[in-house]
Amino acid sequence: MASVLSAPHFHNEEAAYAYVEARLWPTGPVCPHCGASGEKIGRLNGKSTRVGVRKCYACRKPFTVKIGTIFESSHVKLHVWLQAMQLMASSKKGVSTNQLSRILGVTLQTAWFMGHRIRLAMAPAPGSSGPIGGEGKTVGADETYLAKSPKTRKPVGHVPHARNEAVVLSLVERGGNIRSLYLDDKNVRKALDKHLDRDSRLVTDKAQHYKNVVWAGNHEAVDHSKFEWSRGDVHTNTLEGFFSIFKRGLVGVYQHMDEKHLDRYLAEFDFRQNTRAKLGINDTMRADIILQGVKGKRLTYQTSDRA
Repeated sequence: MASVLSAPHFHNEEAAYAYVEARLWPTGPVCPHCGASGEKIGRLNGKSTRVGVRKCYACRKPFTVKIGTIFESSHVKLHVWLQAMQLMASSKKGVSTNQLSRILGVTLQTAWFMGHRIRLAMAPAPGSSGPIGGEGKTVGADETYLAKSPKTRKPVGHVPHARNEAVVLSLVERGGNIRSLYLDDKNVRKALDKHLDRDSRLVTDKAQHYKNVVWAGNHEAVDHSKFEWSRGDVHTNTLEGFFSIFKRGLVGVYQHMDEKHLDRYLAEFDFRQNTRAKLGINDTMRADIILQGVKGKRLTYQTSDRA
């Protein structure tokens, strides 16, 4: 059995362009400037022409498949981008910037930026995600604090789960997708109002912020303080397992996630959970799904510090 990374598009630039073009232009090249296609598009084959360059004879502008994607204006070879995407798609707990830098042979700054662009491709397109759940559907909700372990020494006067500690709220639809949110200046109730369909059946633990929640559907909870972990299909075990993987990635791989980039890290873990092997999606298929998400997304050094 041959290695996945032995495929031509991971090593040859022309093969990489052909691979990306086949997935982003399934019906043929489309000009990103004017939208022309078909006979109005030609390939430039001059000796000094870069790989993958085409010309639109409608607006007379050159372009490549990288225009309008996370690859635009990047000097990194396209086949190196595909290697990075495969690595991040196949690593359950993520790949650190240092690891990407060593494997791909790029600088630390380049590896960091590539990682964030790929995380952006993993995230849903802006405005494409409505409230999760719906009539007849069950949605589990739970939150976790991204604080140091209780076993570590705390400064005098430390208040557990204080308001200044980062909180992650995750919602998972039974048989559907998971969605994680970083709650900086928002409380759990406001997040539920925005991201949860009010006709859903809500399943949580008995944390204080879920009390007195009135839904058109219903709300059931398990009481962890009484060692009740499940009652029939009422449980938060799916989310507890997800948080376990996320925190292993946080502590063991990334070690630190800046709050202003936390939404992209959450999108990365959400993506892998929503395209896990149990759903019949292998690593190559997962990388192809990432590739489909590169369109219409741009991240520059000037905007990378925005969530």
